[in-house]
Amino acid sequence: METGNRYEPYRMIDPDGAAVEPVAVYFQELLAAGKAPSTVRSYGMDLLRWWRFLQAVDVPWDRATRREARDFSCWIQQTVKPRKVKAQGPRAVAEAGAANPVTGKPSTGSGYAPATVVHSETVLRRFYDVHRDAGSGSLLNPFPLDLARRSGRAHAHHNPMAGWKLERVGRYRPSLPRRIPRSIPEAWFNKLFAALPSNRDRALVAFWISTGVRASELIGMRQRDVDPGQQLISVVRKGSRAVQQVPASADAFVWLRLYQQEVQGQVVRGRTQPVWWTRRDPIRPLTYHGAHRMFERVNASLGADWTLHDLRHSAAARMVRDPKLTLSDVQWVLGHAHPSATEVYLTPHKDEVVAGVLAHHARQARTSIQPVPPPPAPGYDPASLEVLFGRSS
Repeated sequence: METGNRYEPYRMIDPDGAAVEPVAVYFQELLAAGKAPSTVRSYGMDLLRWWRFLQAVDVPWDRATRREARDFSCWIQQTVKPRKVKAQGPRAVAEAGAANPVTGKPSTGSGYAPATVVHSETVLRRFYDVHRDAGSGSLLNPFPLDLARRSGRAHAHHNPMAGWKLERVGRYRPSLPRRIPRSIPEAWFNKLFAALPSNRDRALVAFWISTGVRASELIGMRQRDVDPGQQLISVVRKGSRAVQQVPASADAFVWLRLYQQEVQGQVVRGRTQPVWWTRRDPIRPLTYHGAHRMFERVNASLGADWTLHDLRHSAAARMVRDPKLTLSDVQWVLGHAHPSATEVYLTPHKDEVVAGVLAHHARQARTSIQPVPPPPAPGYDPASLEVLFGRSS
């Protein structure tokens, strides 16, 4: 549950309404490490699933063994994800593996996504590590590391002069397929932008596609963070929490000005006030979930399933294709800590690869040399063979 307290933004409660103390301690550890409240909520949802599983099997959290961890890992990969009851329509749950006809993205079906399963294993392992080190939990972590996975014998070729790298592969951590970042094709982006119903939504999408900032970073922007004169906006980076100025397109500031003119006198003005507000009464600051729902409705009108993060991928793909921008420039704009995180955008889009290979085949067909016919076999009339094999003129 959300508390509204900046020092304890979220709290997990038991069936009696009391706070779960081990989880509260872990939340304080996350906040002390500089994690954002959204991160605390994300980790809390993983812990909530684990707590409900332990309650179902009647095992206390500090008495859980690797048997319960193994069964939980099997359960979360096979169970049906709880969802709110919604009307059937474009947003209905698709069959597992069925690809969206517009984006080509396969659906995960009714279960949890592989990334959610992997994230859950990591969170629970770190949770038990914290309590083990503090002496308040189990001596053995129910979610151990698998030192031998994917590499034969662990550290078989370790250089004794080098340090030991941090192991990150858990024993109950499923393999996560490496995916190429999805970007929205230009033609479809134009259709999507034309379907946006308001100047506020057009300004949001224009900033996302031109700056490449994360959705939550743009939503959290304040009125003092907009600098139209220098064509810059200031955002708080998700990981480092550092304030960074990012350049944006001129069109984005035009749409923002149109939006500000519409809501003049309806929203609170002030340097510390939010830039983005809801469109329905009562007017209140726009949240990430509100922006996400807006983008879902636009997608549904086109039969697509792009996400707000796909706009960040699209902005990055546009930048890396510009020969005037270096990879380090794109890395700085996106806020990546390592160049390897930016290099993934150098991978060409599937449609580009298919079009390039088909063009290659067409060029080969035009320039290919007709094969030389084999010499006639001894004892056969060459003219008769020409007629037999259809080579006569």
